Amino acid sequence: MAVDSVDSTRLARRITPWLLFLFILGDVLGAGVYALTGELSQRSGGLMWAPLVLALVMALLTAASYAELVTKYPKAGGAAVFAQRAFKRPVVSFVVGFSMLAAGVTSAAGLAIAFTGDYLGVFLDVPAALAAPVFLVLLALLNARGIRESVRSNVAMTIIEVSGLVLVVVVVGIAVAGGAGEASRLTDLPPGTGAGSAVLGGALLAFYSFVGFEVSANVAEEVQDVSRVYPRALFAALGVAGVVYALIGLGSALVVPTGDLAGSESPLLDVVRTTGVGVPDWAFSAVALVAVANGALLTMIMASRLAYGMADEGLLPAALTAVLPQRRTPWLAIVVTTAVAAALTLVGDLGMLAETVVLLLLVVFVSTNLAVLVLRKDRVGHAHFRTPRVLPVLALVTCGVLLSQQSLQVWLLGLGMLLLGAVLYLLTVRFGSLTPRRHT
Repeated sequence: MAVDSVDSTRLARRITPWLLFLFILGDVLGAGVYALTGELSQRSGGLMWAPLVLALVMALLTAASYAELVTKYPKAGGAAVFAQRAFKRPVVSFVVGFSMLAAGVTSAAGLAIAFTGDYLGVFLDVPAALAAPVFLVLLALLNARGIRESVRSNVAMTIIEVSGLVLVVVVVGIAVAGGAGEASRLTDLPPGTGAGSAVLGGALLAFYSFVGFEVSANVAEEVQDVSRVYPRALFAALGVAGVVYALIGLGSALVVPTGDLAGSESPLLDVVRTTGVGVPDWAFSAVALVAVANGALLTMIMASRLAYGMADEGLLPAALTAVLPQRRTPWLAIVVTTAVAAALTLVGDLGMLAETVVLLLLVVFVSTNLAVLVLRKDRVGHAHFRTPRVLPVLALVTCGVLLSQQSLQVWLLGLGMLLLGAVLYLLTVRFGSLTPRRHT
């Protein structure tokens, strides 16, 4: 069918293999590990590297489903569109799209809390209840100023955040080469915790560090030779991120006693300090703050544009399509998503919000993995990546395992957000149109 042709597009195919690889790597690698290493240590102890490896495997299983659907339908816009193709029910597409939106807002709230922790404490002593909303408002102003300014900021901040992770690996390597570190810590477990629960419980948090790859589905139409390039870039980026995260987990457990790192609000700063290499606290804290701010900025850009797009398609109230006359940015969508994120900083801690993000994205991933199986019989007129049938089945099993690890509190928060979405959807159906808006 022409609609699915890889050659039929109104967009310029400007994204080269390397640009796509860096785009995905930048989305995956970054803020999560700066913020959550301490939480991961609290759950898994010195064994924290194992949940990171397990989470990588789980992410790769679902990534294989994205690789097939993106290359099979290169003009499709992501998980919500895949759901519509597979299940042909607008309400299912709405739930998938709103889950993505809710996950983005919740992730930004968690990163705002991380920003206002001990990394910021090196420079300023400000209550988190005040600093987190102010941080989100500043991001909203940058977001509203324009996408060009936001993207330019992202390029610079991505370079800084990746450099910070490389620095951690290097200084740990120097310390270990100098005789520091204890290999016995790599299997230490928190008191009263078995190896199985430590790895599975940790994987729930570690999975948060790997999400972001799914965003790349939205640029498929602009990728050169998408059927060949997309799977290679996707798996390579996840592989590199996995190696870096595993090295961070191993290095952290080697040089810092498990009890000292558990629950830390500035875990990687604690690791760098313990190596004794001499990196100034202010320098590494600045890098960490940039990394967290970049992750939050990207997330809020995605959330506001998704809210705008869903409203433009008649799935959310039409008022969310309002844009600034000069800047042409969706100002009301930015205001609403920022307000919700600010409210979430007051009702949850970092670990709880990260788990809620995973819960919401698991809804999306279940839909995508089912869609691969449902659409397997659908034929298109071009070659595309084809994942072995067993992989989406295994991905569904892993999604079920992660869902089973969620606490009641997280389920209540996640379901509450989906209930809010359902109310908005019903109001839109009742008082608005579900057909796409006409543009002149």
